[in-house]
Amino acid sequence: MAPTPRADLSPAGWISSSGLPWRRLVTFGPAGFDGYARLRFVPDPAFDGQCESDAVAAVPEDDLLRVLFEVLATRTSTPDDCFFCLWDGYGDAAGSPKVVVPHREYFLFSGTTADAGFWGTPGLAFVWPSDRAWCVAKDVDPHWAGIGADAATLALLLADPRLDIVAANPDREQPAYR
Repeated sequence: MAPTPRADLSPAGWISSSGLPWRRLVTFGPAGFDGYARLRFVPDPAFDGQCESDAVAAVPEDDLLRVLFEVLATRTSTPDDCFFCLWDGYGDAAGSPKVVVPHREYFLFSGTTADAGFWGTPGLAFVWPSDRAWCVAKDVDPHWAGIGADAATLALLLADPRLDIVAANPDREQPAYR
């Protein structure tokens, strides 16, 4: 089943009205979680000035996201009721209204947690279940996705050997390729 475009943007109100600095919002999602982590698609830079093209991904990004959402589906009471923001730079929902945050606009879709890998594009920017048990934020520039969740969910993710996840403080600068 494919995600369904949404005209009612109210489920994304906690993102669009968060008041957080835009870079913090688009890389880690809304505030209010016990903690945050980063799912790395390639290792963090080994030295200043390293290019991302010099890094080697051990597992394809789509495969990592599929595993991530398989785990996260077990950590929500609403795995069949999820929302997705797709960056308008990677898709078009012909005339659909957009979720707007500073410097970014998104189309809103609904579906299941399993649908999170539906697009297979870097444009999937936010994913969260309707109970807001967690939120995954993936902006177009970083080599990682940010995850906000409760402590037990983060511990489960950090311990999963299939994922390259590290704890993160969203208020600090994160490693970046230049």
